[in-house]
Amino acid sequence: MKFLAIDTSGKYLSVVAYNEGRAEKILENDCAMKHSVVLMDKIAEAFSRAHMSAQECDFFAAVTGPGSFTGIRIGISTVKGLCFALQKPALSVTSFDCIAYNEESEKRLALIDAGRGELYACGYAGSGIVSGPAIVSLAQAEELVRGGFVPLSAEEIPFGAERADPCEGLVRAVLKKAGEAAPASGLRAFYMRRSSAEENRK
Repeated sequence: MKFLAIDTSGKYLSVVAYNEGRAEKILENDCAMKHSVVLMDKIAEAFSRAHMSAQECDFFAAVTGPGSFTGIRIGISTVKGLCFALQKPALSVTSFDCIAYNEESEKRLALIDAGRGELYACGYAGSGIVSGPAIVSLAQAEELVRGGFVPLSAEEIPFGAERADPCEGLVRAVLKKAGEAAPASGLRAFYMRRSSAEENRK
């Protein structure tokens, strides 16, 4: 199996080129507002390190959210462009998947800062979702943790959570969902609330 996967949904940037069991992972931790500037160079670097080309990929994967509205659009647009140009399918994975698949414990709670003192949350058991996805308060997140969930996050959040590796989680999520690759026309952003611009139009 060969694929390229990118995650532009957070302050970080993850790029993975996977070549028959070998994953070349690039993580830029401080990439907020710079995804569009550095993404193509990092994709080229990942392909070079993996000794493969875009044409060899079986599919391309993008993290569709939740997270940064602008970042998500950049990732989806990039993957769609590659898919349409090379006539390859696309795979959608969520930010929650990339966090939750870092941990082997039975019950994991993937958490993402949603601003306004809230969190995006999604609970997993095994390989399936058992709670959420939802926008929760810190108190609600604490209640879920008391119910046996291990809290995980890829970034620093106002909640006591274990740090997940976005690149490792991206690889694992894509490998688990590879069979779901589909035409790129169906790739859609996963937004859980309206953008600030939409909110301000109220």
